[in-house]
Amino acid sequence: MTDFEARRRMMVDTQVRPSDVTRFPIIDAMLTVPRETFVPDAFRETAYVGEHIPLGRDRVVMDPRVLAMILDKLDLTGDDLVLDLGSAYGYSAAVIAHIAQAVIAVEGDEDLASESQGLLSDYGADNVIVEQGDMAAGAPEHGPYDVIIVEGGVEAVPAALTDQLKEGGRMAAIFVDGALGVMRVGHKHNGKMTWRDEFNAGVPVMPGFAKETAFSL
Repeated sequence: MTDFEARRRMMVDTQVRPSDVTRFPIIDAMLTVPRETFVPDAFRETAYVGEHIPLGRDRVVMDPRVLAMILDKLDLTGDDLVLDLGSAYGYSAAVIAHIAQAVIAVEGDEDLASESQGLLSDYGADNVIVEQGDMAAGAPEHGPYDVIIVEGGVEAVPAALTDQLKEGGRMAAIFVDGALGVMRVGHKHNGKMTWRDEFNAGVPVMPGFAKETAFSL
């Protein structure tokens, strides 16, 4: 029988901590959430390998190291309302739910949204709401948000999303230019976004976030 708990500890000790992620809430969440539950069955045995898990159609379950670094740079608190875009099977939402007050997870694929809702419910993440819909449109009915996270690459960020961010809020996305990608954190002040480069990361551009289908601020 596979010892997934031991694999979780190894993931944290060999992937997360060496990336200078030391905040207790993040470490605790990643030691607690069963990543193998929130991936396709074919990838359960490799759920803790340090790489993205492909879902097809330019979608991935993000590398746990990259997710941890994003959460670290966002400095999440227990008071934050978080919009998680492209939540797939719900792993990121489950991790964030351990740290933040509440999570609105938006998934474009109807089957994935339905399955993730069941998985999150079974896990007991009662502070997560899963919405099926256009990921680039967000979920304005539940906003405004303290934090917005895009679980994939972007070439441009739709204004519809930054409009859902609270004044003083922050947003994380991996901006992709060809084969290169950089994770940036944006802060909203006086209605405008100011972005800062944080670290390099490669990930496919999510549907709805290519330049021809989005408006750059």
